[in-house]
Amino acid sequence: MDTLRRRITTGTLTRGEKLPSIRGLAARNSVSPSTIVEVYERLGAEGLITARPGSGYYVRETALQDRPCSPRRYHAMDPFWVSRQALEADPAIMQPGCGWLPEAWMPNAALSQALRSIAKEAGPVMTGYGPAMGDQALREVLSRRWAEMQFFVPSEQILLTGSGTQAVDLVFRVMLKPGDCVIVDDPCYFNFRALLDVHRVRVIGVPYGAEGPDIVVLGRILEQHSPRLYLTNSAIQNPTGGSLSLNAAHRILTLAQNHPLTIVEDDIFSDFAPQGTASLASLDGLSRVIRVGSFSKTLSASLRCGYIAAKPEIIEALGDLQIATGFSGVSPVAASVVRHVLTGGAYRRHLGTLFGRLARARRECANRLAAIGIAPEILPRGGFTLWCRLPEGRDASALARLALEEGIVLAPGAVFSVSGSATTYMRFNVTQMADPEIFLTLEALMACLSPGSSGASVAERGSPE
Repeated sequence: MDTLRRRITTGTLTRGEKLPSIRGLAARNSVSPSTIVEVYERLGAEGLITARPGSGYYVRETALQDRPCSPRRYHAMDPFWVSRQALEADPAIMQPGCGWLPEAWMPNAALSQALRSIAKEAGPVMTGYGPAMGDQALREVLSRRWAEMQFFVPSEQILLTGSGTQAVDLVFRVMLKPGDCVIVDDPCYFNFRALLDVHRVRVIGVPYGAEGPDIVVLGRILEQHSPRLYLTNSAIQNPTGGSLSLNAAHRILTLAQNHPLTIVEDDIFSDFAPQGTASLASLDGLSRVIRVGSFSKTLSASLRCGYIAAKPEIIEALGDLQIATGFSGVSPVAASVVRHVLTGGAYRRHLGTLFGRLARARRECANRLAAIGIAPEILPRGGFTLWCRLPEGRDASALARLALEEGIVLAPGAVFSVSGSATTYMRFNVTQMADPEIFLTLEALMACLSPGSSGASVAERGSPE
């Protein structure tokens, strides 16, 4: 690292010059590729080099060669890693590790129509802050939609927020204090882990399977640790794709009755789930369950519109906090677009098309992965993710680093697991895997990784042809 930094700052390596490949430089220096990855990422954090997806690493065109750089914090393979790579990637890069649908899968025509309609409306929608609780008409739409699913919530118990993540954060701020214990599924959505770290709480994972959490382990955690919250997905759990069974839902709520536990149910994937999927909020009637969610997965990630459904006293506290921290929650424009799409019939047609399209994509992707030795742990009944075990104990984080060099963003299991037990797992987004090159590259890169290795054997075995 010191050698490369010196060559860059002295001009020996010129601006825009391509650096050796990770595997090539590792072989030349008799070190593991993971060491070179760390060197390049740290030099990138210092602003000296930049990665070009699918091409390699280059000296930055604007490198400050005449004065020292101020180093920035080095980012390891942590819960932020997948988000950072996916959000900052070139739009052309392949992203089987991202957590959203491709643009072509979204209801673009309906969104455009809604925006045109809103632009013609008179009033403060385009310029005002909007009501503190969020658009009243949209909250009524949500109340009616949920009533169709036997979940009866008056609009006064629904708070609109700037996003699903903001909804969870607001709940944490109201319900938690530093040192409290929180249960999450293991594995769970990696941003839950990152957000809980911010709130400085103790996090304990409960193993999650095809039909929900391990009830025996959950009961033991409740007895031994007196957790304040349990954060979970009921429908199409992220990342496993499992869905809570009715039996498991009843047992969870029965356990919760004997403990001071509040359950936060993130239902962001519920519109992907088949009818009849169990819902903790619906069964509980919001007595000990808080429901949160958004429309970023099924409608648009650009429309930052989330929601919280809870008991009146909790909604009041959350509304006050939202005013204190952001003055207003969801954008009136975003809320109006969501309301137009939900009430125009296009959303139901969009979901109907998605169900069939996703089922085909899950089946085709699972077959292609199986052909190269990667097997789904669960075959989901909905959604767009497959939680898969890599063959022969190969390290998913090492594979993700190698894949990034080839222009592919993956989601390794380590970022999802509280216990650190998912190192050989990978979450795949089936909608982002239409290019057969992804499977060819995965197979070639796995051949470079010996079972149980973190990438050290790549240089020894050579680059795949």
